[in-house]
Amino acid sequence: AVRMTIVSIVIFGFAYPFAMTGLASLLFPWQANGSMITIDGKVVGSAIVGQLWTQPRYFHGRPSAAGKGYDPTQTGGTNLAPTSKKLIEATRATIRQLERENPGQGVPPMDLVTSSGSGIDPDISPESASYQASRVAHTRRMSLARVDALIAAHVVGRTFGFLGEPRVNVLELNLALDAEQARAARARAAHGLLRREGVARKRVAAASEAGGALRRRRASSPVSREQSREDG
Repeated sequence: AVRMTIVSIVIFGFAYPFAMTGLASLLFPWQANGSMITIDGKVVGSAIVGQLWTQPRYFHGRPSAAGKGYDPTQTGGTNLAPTSKKLIEATRATIRQLERENPGQGVPPMDLVTSSGSGIDPDISPESASYQASRVAHTRRMSLARVDALIAAHVVGRTFGFLGEPRVNVLELNLALDAEQARAARARAAHGLLRREGVARKRVAAASEAGGALRRRRASSPVSREQSREDG
């Protein structure tokens, strides 16, 4: 019995976990290491762990009951019954907040009102993204059509075509928004630089032309012609 216990501990406690970890790291290195997303070499989050977003320029995720909110070390739901007064009051407060943040958009989609079972859901439904699109577009001074296009580009269909529902990863969508605005800012800066260079060239050309005209007038004046004869 002691021998079997030792063998079981070695095989299932050490050999098997190390083998599976090594195989996963070899075949699926990004997923095995947490699906981390990096920007300029800095980790900004995980594609499979939700974050708390509060700024109006960003899309917001689902409510979270994990710890103090989106805590991956304390995952879980509210564990409150549908008839719970606390749950009902919290849900009503969430609806009021969403309606204040997104005026004129009607009733919020269900997934923006309810927390997930894990509390760290990184995705929202396409309807929830569209519900927030006007607020994001207004805050960022972007066209609503462009924001809608970014949402559509980040919609992921059902897994294997039949599992789950279409979804949008909130972190990836928000990063795409930042990248879009950064590109637009660079384009505006480049356009402004070209415009300033064009104005500068025109000024140089005008100054050169004015100098040439002045020299021509001087050359054609009687005093200049008399001076030229005396020099000759």
